[in-house]
Amino acid sequence: MAAFNFNTEAELFPAAIRKKKRAGFAYRRFGTAAEAVQFAIEQLPPDSLNGAYLQVDEARFDQNGIRSLYESSEFPLPRRPRAERAEEETTDAA
Repeated sequence: MAAFNFNTEAELFPAAIRKKKRAGFAYRRFGTAAEAVQFAIEQLPPDSLNGAYLQVDEARFDQNGIRSLYESSEFPLPRRPRAERAEEETTDAA
């Protein structure tokens, strides 16, 4: 992955085709891209992340791009353990 500055301000947009009530979240601005990525992966339900995108400067990241940033060795924030994330995702799906 090319160098990415996780300290840059970022904006997280819900899927354009979803109605506001169904999107699961509204537009949010974050002080750092790292906080935005962490929020998207750890706090949003998986279906809310589908179609959403992260904008950092002029770059846009879709669901897969956001996941790649989160899983990057350069990601500066502590991650929730995988087992805890997987458990939450299966609970949300039920």
